Amino acid sequence: MADQHAMNEAQPPPRRPAVRHPDGRWRCAWCGTDPLYVEYHDKEWGVPSRDDRHLFEMLCLEGAQAGLSWITILRKRENYRRAFDRFDARKMARYTPAKQQKLLADPGIVRNRLKVAGFVLNARAYLQTREEFGSFAKYLWQFAPQARGKRKRPKYLGDFPVATPESDALSKDLKRRGFKFVGTTICYAFMQAVGIVDDHQQRCWRA
Repeated sequence: MADQHAMNEAQPPPRRPAVRHPDGRWRCAWCGTDPLYVEYHDKEWGVPSRDDRHLFEMLCLEGAQAGLSWITILRKRENYRRAFDRFDARKMARYTPAKQQKLLADPGIVRNRLKVAGFVLNARAYLQTREEFGSFAKYLWQFAPQARGKRKRPKYLGDFPVATPESDALSKDLKRRGFKFVGTTICYAFMQAVGIVDDHQQRCWRA
């Protein structure tokens, strides 16, 4: 889910069902009431994406979230798009050390040296992977669970897995290809976000 990484550290996991919002709609418990979060939940999270640029952006942003909350990254998303040439991988792959140093002075993004460098390395790995498979989407969707959309939806927030055999496999392969910040928990949160898995809770209007 959006704050999967933070939830992974919570013991025991919270058993929160879907929540009814003032507009009468039930939403996943992680969504909260921040209008930006609600819009993300309603319009993007869990929607199957096969747009290469969007998939690359989301993989980078999920990595940027490591150690932080997703709402922090979501609020900085437009800043990230501005700073990283709207996630144009060809441009990002050519970022020089001087360009990366300049990015570290940008208050609109998370100024973490390893994460900024990771974005550049991810761009290079992304271009190579896309060339090999014809599209990044084709590569990623081979890791979709066969039972997508057929398994029982989680009832409580604590019922969400933090990793699966599919996210383990994706993480291992991404690392082999040179991607950074792609541990299995990050990969599962990414798979949820881009609809490779569908984890809207029971009673959620998007379920």
